[in-house]
Amino acid sequence: MNKIEQLIQQLCPDGVEFKELQEVVYLTMGTSPAGNTFVSNPNDGIEFHQGKTSFGNEIIKHSSIYTTSPIKVAEPNSLIMSVRAPVGDTNLTNRKIAIGRGLCSMVGKNALMTKFLYYFINENINTFKNKSNGSTFEAINTQEIKKIKIPIPPLPIQQEIVTILDKFTRLEAELEAELEARRKQYEYYRNELLNFDGKEVEWKMLGEVGKVCMCKRVMKYETKSMGDIPFYKIGTFGKEADAFISKKLHDDYKRRFSFPKIGDILISASGTIGRTVVYDGKPAYFQDSNIVWIDNDECKVTNRFLSYYYKIVEWKVDGGTISRLYNDNLAKTKIPIPPLSEQNRIVEILDKFDALVASTSSATEGLPAEIAARRKQYEYYRGKLLDFRPLKK
Repeated sequence: MNKIEQLIQQLCPDGVEFKELQEVVYLTMGTSPAGNTFVSNPNDGIEFHQGKTSFGNEIIKHSSIYTTSPIKVAEPNSLIMSVRAPVGDTNLTNRKIAIGRGLCSMVGKNALMTKFLYYFINENINTFKNKSNGSTFEAINTQEIKKIKIPIPPLPIQQEIVTILDKFTRLEAELEAELEARRKQYEYYRNELLNFDGKEVEWKMLGEVGKVCMCKRVMKYETKSMGDIPFYKIGTFGKEADAFISKKLHDDYKRRFSFPKIGDILISASGTIGRTVVYDGKPAYFQDSNIVWIDNDECKVTNRFLSYYYKIVEWKVDGGTISRLYNDNLAKTKIPIPPLSEQNRIVEILDKFDALVASTSSATEGLPAEIAARRKQYEYYRGKLLDFRPLKK
């Protein structure tokens, strides 16, 4: 029997009392001060937060806006929750702040720890989100929130649960910090390894390395919301496809027109310019002109080397309403062509870093995978720890 089970058996063997939020929490709804009271100097006012829908920063960050006349103030260690779209974001503030209409603050009364309430709301956030209205501009119905019933276990049990969940939170924060440090280290070594300035190395334009290719154009009427072959547009490039084409069309165009080989590096020529995806050979089709690739000879320059160099290259784009990387500009982009042995050496080093920070492996290995596993473990135990039986009548 663990410590929490012992405490429950000792302090509340017949279950836990549930009370309405308004009975156990000091709840303050934000109200924005007048516009002429806002300043940018922290010495002249109090930090102001409006939530994500106005000019204040997100509630999880420091704001750069201050007010000389706060109307509603959240004291340190208050629980802050967004009550306007997007609703349900929460955080604990470690400082006094002024809160606008998009936020509310909660502080537990004597029988309720604010930190326990924070963990409970995050575990049951949908209960709170379901109290929002159905209008175009989503907002939580605060009168309904006040009536939500929450468990009030004895304080020693609340404290033990908070202690356990705090340990999970600290571990995840430590892993996140290590991941960020490793990513900076990775970027430093990548930039150093791919810096050939002043070195004796051959430089070529990409058009000399290989032909700029794209798939045959597919008309909108030829796509469907469901189908055989995923069709990736610039908006879904590297994500989940939301359009499909028939297998017959795919096979016909693949046979008669340009189509990437396994390992070719697909490049976004619109939207986020220069974003890359390695073609894995799975059935797929790609939007012409917006998604292109170089049909390079790997006996001269490998795809893996290109994939890393593409991350630091400065693409020359043409402006306008939408920036574009046109084929001519892509073909004229110069890149270094070191000997294959040097390409392979660089790739081997960067692959090791990449495996650790999982910058291209969708968090299936390395530190991101460990963070994801810890987060699942945390969510599992949070659910178990905060699942209470109501008090027997």
